[in-house]
Amino acid sequence: MTNLNELEEAIGYHFHNQELLIQALTHSSYANEKHMKPLSDNERLEFLGDAVLELVSSEFLYQNYPNDNEGKLSKLRASLVCEPTLSYCTEEMDLKKYIRLSFGEEKTGGRKRKSIRSDALEAVIGAMFLDGGLEPAKKFVLRFILTDIEHKKLYHDCKTALQEIVQAEHTAPLTYELIKEEGPDHAKVFTVEAKVGDLVIGQGVGSSKKAAEQEAAYQGILYAQKQKDSVR
Repeated sequence: MTNLNELEEAIGYHFHNQELLIQALTHSSYANEKHMKPLSDNERLEFLGDAVLELVSSEFLYQNYPNDNEGKLSKLRASLVCEPTLSYCTEEMDLKKYIRLSFGEEKTGGRKRKSIRSDALEAVIGAMFLDGGLEPAKKFVLRFILTDIEHKKLYHDCKTALQEIVQAEHTAPLTYELIKEEGPDHAKVFTVEAKVGDLVIGQGVGSSKKAAEQEAAYQGILYAQKQKDSVR
C-alpha cells in the first residue's frame, strides 16, 4: 500500500491507530475481493464521518452567516457537502491514490469516480474523529472543506444557475448532449456537453448522465464568468 505517512503529512494529522486510516481507505470492492471479514470496508466510517461533517459545517455556517435563515443555511450546507464538492476537496491531498480498490474497480476507472473519492473523504473524517476526537476532525474539515465557499457554492444545482445565466444573456436555448458512454453496465462513464445553440460551453464526465450534466453545467458557469470578465 502507498506510504500512509505521506497522506498523514498532507492532511496534517498523524493517527495513533493507523488501522483506522487503512479502513477509511478500503473500498467495499477491495474488501470483497480479498475476502476480508464483514464490516472491514469504509462504509461505517463514512456514516460516522458524514455526521461529523454535518455538525462541523452547521456550526461554521451558523456562526459565519448570522443573517441567513434556516433555508439559506441548509442550501449552502448542501452545496458544501455534496458529492462533487467533496470529490473536488480530495484533490489537494491527492486522496485518490491511497484508496484501496479491487482489480476490477481499478480497471474500470474507480479511482476517478466522485462517489468513491467523496465517500473515502467522509470515512477519513470518521476515522479521525474516532482516533483523536472532534477537535482534529473539525480542524481537518475547516482546512479542506469549509474554504473557498463562494467557488464551491457553484457545484450545487449548477443546472439551475446556468439556465438563469443563459436565459438572461442568450436567445439560443441551453441543451445537454450525451457525446460518449463507455464502460461495463455496473461502472458506466458518461460524457456530456452543455451547449448554447451550437456553442459548447462546458463538458462533464460522471458515473450517471445527471452527474455528467451537473459537471458540464459547472464548467459552463465558469465559461460564462470568464467571458463576462474578459469584456470588463
